[in-house]
Amino acid sequence: MKKLILTILILSTLAFDTQRENAFDTGEYFKFRIHYGIVNAGYATLEIKDATINNKKVHHAVGKGYTTGMSKFFFKVEDLYESYFDKETGNPYRFVRKIDEGGYTKNQEGFFNQNENRVLVKDYKRKTEKTIIVTESVQDIVSAFYFLRNHPNIDKLKSGESITIDMFFDDEITKFKLKYVGRQDITTKFGSVSTMVFKPLVQTGRVFKEKESLTLWITDDDNKVPIRIKADLAVGSLKADLDQYKGLKNPFKVKK
Repeated sequence: MKKLILTILILSTLAFDTQRENAFDTGEYFKFRIHYGIVNAGYATLEIKDATINNKKVHHAVGKGYTTGMSKFFFKVEDLYESYFDKETGNPYRFVRKIDEGGYTKNQEGFFNQNENRVLVKDYKRKTEKTIIVTESVQDIVSAFYFLRNHPNIDKLKSGESITIDMFFDDEITKFKLKYVGRQDITTKFGSVSTMVFKPLVQTGRVFKEKESLTLWITDDDNKVPIRIKADLAVGSLKADLDQYKGLKNPFKVKK
């Protein structure tokens, strides 16, 4: 009997340790203002809707990015990213990537078979399709954002520690590493906000100066809202600030 009680206690502890209340829900909406240097370059939006796949209710996240004003004439961007992912596990079922970035275009759709660790990628531009072997619990680029917001260890990280996940992007799997830097209060259009600061590790080369060129600030509350993103590019810098939000699952905390 003692061993049984001990086993139940251990399992209960593990269960609570690996689960946390969802940081988001259907109806959540973000709009970001994007600056390139001092220029207002465009906007990006991210929204969660409900959808049904194989008679199962799933999250449907829709991300859009576009340039505005003079930026549109110099470098037109019209991007659409979508992800359909499980409400409980966060694992993706389907992704959509339809982009136009200065004439560089892609039109793809991917269908995940999580039981067989495969993804069928349909390329509508090239009129091709192929099946790719993936790792267990792999994320697409959009579902990864929501998966990390719900990660059980995100509030437990110490400075210098990281979370690493497998991400499927451009027909291959990459190790996406999110390094925790520390906590910081920042000034936003909503007031002073307590944040957790992360550095997603990126590839150096044509776009980024170095591996830690990207910095992400998320609210230090139950929402884990991305409130600021800054990128030091090979040429200039890019900054995105949260401009509008609605449908948050938890109260948005602002310091007075």
